[in-house]
Amino acid sequence: MHIYQEIYEFAASAGALEGFVYPKEKLNPDDLPKWVNNLVAAYQHLPDEAKNEFQSSIDQTLGRAVRALIPVLGEEHDTIRQLQSMTAGPLPKSADDFQKKKHFEK
Repeated sequence: MHIYQEIYEFAASAGALEGFVYPKEKLNPDDLPKWVNNLVAAYQHLPDEAKNEFQSSIDQTLGRAVRALIPVLGEEHDTIRQLQSMTAGPLPKSADDFQKKKHFEK
């Protein structure tokens, strides 16, 4: 596994876990635009070579975020569109879909 993917898998797993345990009733949609704008800007600055290495992980992590936010914001919300602009493959079936196995080399 490429080092970029290893780094991303760890960070994404930690972030996903944090998001998973955070109570959804405390979600404030007004906090999302700045956060998502920064995320999009960071994504756009990543080299294509790096993104190609871990795009499937991005699809899973951001896909779960999209699935969690659609019931709150609706499918046509700008935040949803921005998050989907960073995905390339199929999204997970739900916000709780952690079926993709992670493979780590020793």
